[in-house]
Amino acid sequence: MANIGWDEFEIGAMLRTFDGKIDDIAGTLQEDRAYSPNSSFVASVADWRIKKPVFNKDFCIDCQFCWVYCPDLSIIARDKKMIGVDMDHCKGCGICVEVCPTNPKSLLMFNEHTDEETALAQWPTKEEKE
Repeated sequence: MANIGWDEFEIGAMLRTFDGKIDDIAGTLQEDRAYSPNSSFVASVADWRIKKPVFNKDFCIDCQFCWVYCPDLSIIARDKKMIGVDMDHCKGCGICVEVCPTNPKSLLMFNEHTDEETALAQWPTKEEKE
């Protein structure tokens, strides 16, 4: 399929994420997968993001909820451990933050231009249950 703009697809068109057959998608690293040219993984689509998730590994329990629910495969995990966020593909939707079960959350949304050190310094403390 030739590369075409999003507004040039026919209504109801099916866009395949990968070119060819993928036998072990869960066991294949993102960078080793044969992505289709029409996949959002091939092109950076994050240039319009205004908020971004920042990851604080000190609170992460490696539940993988963020990885499972991320609509753009922007959560980077290796051996069932969260290691970061792919900022070239993250659109800043905040789903990863919403599904994070830790207290405080291990992912929080910050302004796009907030550097990681500043964000981590502003992290909330654990909320005690009454």
